[in-house]
Amino acid sequence: MTAVTAVKDHMDHADQPEEDDPVTGRRNDREKGPDGEVGRKEKREKGDSTRVPAETGSGPGSDRGSGSGSDRDRDRDSGSGSEDGVDSAGGWDDGLIARRVSATAEGQAKPVQEFAVENRSPAANSLVYDGPLRSRLDALRELVGLSRTRLDSRTLYEAGQVLDEATARRRLSGQHTVVAIAGATGSGKSQLFNALAGVAISETGVRRPTTAAPIACSWSDGAAGLIDRLGIPGRLRRRPLQSAEAEAQLRGLVLVDLPDHDSAAVQHREHVDRILGLVDAVIWVVDPEKYADAVLHERYLRPMAGHAEVTFVVLNQVDRLPGEAADQVLDDLRRLLDEDGIALGEYGERGASVLALSALTGEGIGELREVLGHFVAERGAAARRISADVHAAAVRLWPVYANRRQAGLSEEARDEFADRLADAVGATAAGEAAERAWRRNANRACGTPWLRLWRWHQDRRDPPTGRLAVQTHADEEATARQRVEQAVRTVAEQASDGLPGPWGQAVREAAVRGSQGLCEALDELAVRAGTPAGRPPRPGWWPVAVLAQASMTVLQVLGGLWLLAQIIGFMSPNLGVPSLLMIVGIVGGPGVEWACKLAASGPARRYGADAERGLREAASGCGRARVLDPVAAELLRYREVREQFLRVTGVTGVTGGTGVTGATGVTGATEVGASAG
Repeated sequence: MTAVTAVKDHMDHADQPEEDDPVTGRRNDREKGPDGEVGRKEKREKGDSTRVPAETGSGPGSDRGSGSGSDRDRDRDSGSGSEDGVDSAGGWDDGLIARRVSATAEGQAKPVQEFAVENRSPAANSLVYDGPLRSRLDALRELVGLSRTRLDSRTLYEAGQVLDEATARRRLSGQHTVVAIAGATGSGKSQLFNALAGVAISETGVRRPTTAAPIACSWSDGAAGLIDRLGIPGRLRRRPLQSAEAEAQLRGLVLVDLPDHDSAAVQHREHVDRILGLVDAVIWVVDPEKYADAVLHERYLRPMAGHAEVTFVVLNQVDRLPGEAADQVLDDLRRLLDEDGIALGEYGERGASVLALSALTGEGIGELREVLGHFVAERGAAARRISADVHAAAVRLWPVYANRRQAGLSEEARDEFADRLADAVGATAAGEAAERAWRRNANRACGTPWLRLWRWHQDRRDPPTGRLAVQTHADEEATARQRVEQAVRTVAEQASDGLPGPWGQAVREAAVRGSQGLCEALDELAVRAGTPAGRPPRPGWWPVAVLAQASMTVLQVLGGLWLLAQIIGFMSPNLGVPSLLMIVGIVGGPGVEWACKLAASGPARRYGADAERGLREAASGCGRARVLDPVAAELLRYREVREQFLRVTGVTGVTGGTGVTGATGVTGATEVGASAG
């Protein structure tokens, strides 16, 4: 079988003369023989040729009649004398110039010169996304940008690819819809492609695989950029048979015939996978023998269940099924599609269209044309495809963004962390020490001189050796370090509990980074704020207490001296008065000390509490600056990306459910678990 190749001619269908090729709809002004007839390559393999009169119609190139002279004159009139066959006065759009190859008298093939016809059709308008889709794309872009430092590139690859493809598709024609015909070996894709085009464009036959490269057929001009995006060269671009009805019904359609998705050639499968990610819609062609093929359902249909609105499933070759077998197979196909999660477009609902037809006999082709016509006329397939891609990307990203329960740091968790740090630096012990210091100072001021002398003697008789104190300090330091590390681990686990894996890991890493040097900083705080500088302040009643204690001491001394004077005979005997003075001084001194202790208990406790609170606040501030703030920053970043993720999924409001508790507040929202499931 000989080959038919093509290059761009960018011909407007409305300008074509009546002498167009009845098979391909293209002009036949090449390879004219002596009798003005044109050789036909497609007919040559059947043993005959179709003769078409020389062109006499109007339109570009219509002056190339039988009296126009040589081939050079025809080429000049048609504009092929310009470089690359492009008319310098006007630009080209996509279209076709068929290269015809005819048999010579010697049986050899001779290529014929190309010609071009100027196309003056207006440029196609670029695609415009509606507000909700633009908002979702912007949210996805923000989501990817905020997540680059937290997620690996493989996780974000698909989302980035969706953004790139959405941007690329938006710059191209919004008046065209690119539909790919895909299927397995022998399903009849090329037959259906030819039936829709009304002309034998794609090669069919029993040889497998038959279609080796994708072929594009455009029903109207302006789709060059879309076909270029698919990577289909000019020689594989076609035009359908000229028909006013088909032109009106399918105007704006770009149909692509793909190789077999189960082809033994790896390159063919790569073509299929690549182009399926770029087209606006897909027509899956299945046959009665392989409609339940596991490869088709598991590799293509099930993963693309969310693209049901831009999916057609066609049961071909129903002419081979007798009686009601076609309906039974069609029902079973619908059942399989439902198990794949593909919504079917039934009862006016949006979903995949399922049709039965025979590309060989033409049964059902009209119905498919009508469905495709309405589908293309809506001009919404590209936006629905991008929307489905965004949703599919969100479903795949759901495990790394959606938390199933409330996560973050609560007030209770932050208070517990502060208490652990306070215990590590000995805030309670420091408060108790401050209270004891206040009481000791009060005792020194208000206690009896004899008791203070006794305590001084006890301190001098039993001085500390220092060995036990040093060992105790080292043990306390090690214990304090362990407490700090345990506090950091606990708060990190509490903050990351319920978060998706990558974000929980980021929270734990932030806590670990902040804990470096925390023990040393707390030690400095303990030294600086643990022991109050100078003596504790004295209340106003202390001078009165000191004077009363001094008076009791004076009475004791005076009574003792009086008794001593009577004993040595210096004074007349009188035991009553000096004894009374001594008893009052001896009893009154401890009484004044006891009263001072009662009066000092309240101020001492307040003084110790103030010292403990100051050290706690200092330890809490250090822990907050080094650990809690970095953890809260990660939680806030996660909350922000989670809000963007909910925008990507299309969730517009907060309806309750799980949430994220951060350092500055709480937010809650619904998840897309149902969609992901």
